[in-house]
Amino acid sequence: MPPQKPTLVAVDTNILLDLVLPRELVHDAIDLMRKRVEGGVVFGVFPTVLQELQNIKLHGDEPDERERAARALASLLGWGMLPVNYLPVGHGIAEQIANKIRAQDLLPEEERNDSLIVAESALADCAMLLTSDKHMTEIDADQLRLLLKSHSVGTPIIVSPRKVMTDFFPRSTRR
Repeated sequence: MPPQKPTLVAVDTNILLDLVLPRELVHDAIDLMRKRVEGGVVFGVFPTVLQELQNIKLHGDEPDERERAARALASLLGWGMLPVNYLPVGHGIAEQIANKIRAQDLLPEEERNDSLIVAESALADCAMLLTSDKHMTEIDADQLRLLLKSHSVGTPIIVSPRKVMTDFFPRSTRR
């Protein structure tokens, strides 16, 4: 039997900013996924997230916020996070899908970057998108699945670190 392909999990900007802090929940969720996902897990950091971190680093409102973004960018590889980029055509497709996500009111119009993060995750066929953003975790999964299926891309499960800890890996299965 051939080895199982690692599971690709996209991470949102807020997850990377939280990894800079000693917040146990985010750290624990990522550690638990690394230990318990059969075949292993690869955490992908997609273009919009990288752009958001760079923007916060350069233009964040608070010095602490700028420092956290700088530390997150500098720590990606050390944390085992894989920066992922697309060919130019991939960016165009992600933009089209993101526009439809907002047009169907799955995310508000002002959440352009979040819709791009969802689209990039789908285009890369990620199994999950790890985020703490409530408007992303509460997106209508059925409508999103139909929209993404119409574009022949994957449908990531959008999940918070808390949900990873409580629903995906119940305490009885943790080691």
